[in-house]
Amino acid sequence: MKKIFSLLTLLFVALIIYLAWPYQMPSFTPEREYLDMEEQIFEAFILAKDSSTINLPEGHFLFSQSLSLDGKKNITIKGMGMNKTVLSFKGQTQGAEGIKITNSQNITIEDLGIEDSAGDNIKVSDTDTITLRNIRSAWTGKVSSKNGAYALYPVLSTYVLIEGCEAIGSSDAGIYVGQSQHVVIRNNKAFYNVAGIESENSSHVEIYGNEAYENTSGLLIFNLPELTIYGSHVNAFQNKIYNNNIPNFGVKGSIVSAVPKGTGVVIMATQHVEFTNNFVSDHKTSNLSVVSYKVFAADEDPENTALSEAAEAQGLRAIRSDYENDTNYNAYPGKVTVSNNEFKNNFRFPTLSNDFGKLWYFKNGGDIPDIAYDGILPKGTKLQDPDVKLCIQNNENASFVFLDAANDFKAFSNDLTPFNCSLN
Repeated sequence: MKKIFSLLTLLFVALIIYLAWPYQMPSFTPEREYLDMEEQIFEAFILAKDSSTINLPEGHFLFSQSLSLDGKKNITIKGMGMNKTVLSFKGQTQGAEGIKITNSQNITIEDLGIEDSAGDNIKVSDTDTITLRNIRSAWTGKVSSKNGAYALYPVLSTYVLIEGCEAIGSSDAGIYVGQSQHVVIRNNKAFYNVAGIESENSSHVEIYGNEAYENTSGLLIFNLPELTIYGSHVNAFQNKIYNNNIPNFGVKGSIVSAVPKGTGVVIMATQHVEFTNNFVSDHKTSNLSVVSYKVFAADEDPENTALSEAAEAQGLRAIRSDYENDTNYNAYPGKVTVSNNEFKNNFRFPTLSNDFGKLWYFKNGGDIPDIAYDGILPKGTKLQDPDVKLCIQNNENASFVFLDAANDFKAFSNDLTPFNCSLN
């Protein structure tokens, strides 16, 4: 009996140590030897003519101000490779972005590294046809909420292609596309960000062949209120999303700062989403969640939802408890398919750092679900109504929880039967 008691005591102590052990935030610390070509490269951007190429040489270059193009057509900005041509904005004194593209058409940026801007490393807005290819966009040193929000940031644009890139250290999302249409995000890597990849209020989006790991959350497919454009028709397939468990270092009050660590994928308030043939594993909160905006808007404490003017100017979105005032906004997911994915989890205990992890202890026997659905519906609708339907099929015995969050979890269930359906 004493031996059994001693063993149980050791196991209990080991569990406490495991849960309480301080996490060492990751860092990206490449060696750099900077060359002074700021004036020449800045001038190349200023004097760039339509249908020309800005060729950037090999080397590490330090800049005090943003490089920008406005109202240009058919321009290529080309380096010698993401490891060979590195543009650093460490200590930037003018502008917020590293490279800023506005009101342009058919722009390509490729084969370079960009680091440490005061705001976003590459921001593209109001541009038709933008390609970001073979770019490493990063903040160096230990990850911090002082890092810029977005590594790669196309917004309000059409025909966006992001491929072969790496995003590191963003305090919001590494690869982010917002309020854009006809988007392809493929064959990229995202790590050490709050969100690895995010599609926000964007339509006709394909996300495939990517790796997202060691972020707070791997992939976010969001629709947010109080914006001019709302997204739908997002197809995510053949991605690897694993081990996204780092503490959330997002700017307090931003929507992404409310994403629990240990979240593989979140599909929130977006319609016509297909999540198929992906590999998702090893998350301490859940591998995949399908939720309404109400889950994020539940916090009524203004100290937790307020954003500074500077943060909002940078493109960060605050949590809006008054979202129902936006009559054009649909706060609920619908017509979502989760099928033919492989889910795994080597973690035996959910995190206690958020309410979902605690809920799994009290309502789910301590098991971390592969697929979690909040079950919050618009008034007057039922689970199988076409506009709110969620269909889950052929996910290799993935575990499932239906929260019934709108009713204090009264009908909390692991029964997948009501969701074994097809949208066809």
